[in-house]
Amino acid sequence: MAQRLALQRLLSLPTRGLLAPHGRAFGTSAGRRNTFNVQDGSDFQDRVVNSPKPIVVDFHAQWCGPCKILGPRLEKLVAKLEGKVLMAKVDIDDHTDLAIEYEVSAVPTVLAMKNGDVVDKFVGVKDEDQLEAFLKKLIGA
Repeated sequence: MAQRLALQRLLSLPTRGLLAPHGRAFGTSAGRRNTFNVQDGSDFQDRVVNSPKPIVVDFHAQWCGPCKILGPRLEKLVAKLEGKVLMAKVDIDDHTDLAIEYEVSAVPTVLAMKNGDVVDKFVGVKDEDQLEAFLKKLIGA
């Protein structure tokens, strides 16, 4: 009986953050489709540099406390914009080459990119009002 209850609870949990067989995260909410983890340099080129939409690139690390605060805030605001901007997450420990190429010297570092060019940048944690202003500037709202 206890095992059945535990299984029912497990099955009723949201499915966000599951990994697809090819290693990319997927979810059921619209907001998750606007955010993705960069897999490698080629993936960054295809999905970030060549993106037809404005894109926010979050350079972060698993061990970074401020990154754990900023990331969810930024994801929530990107989701609110309903596809007007995308968000790419780059773990600097997995993708040191990208961190060096984009001159990331501290985390979190967030880049705003349009047509493959960096148009704005900030380092550190920002409050929601500052993040909204950053995103609105990026999409021209």
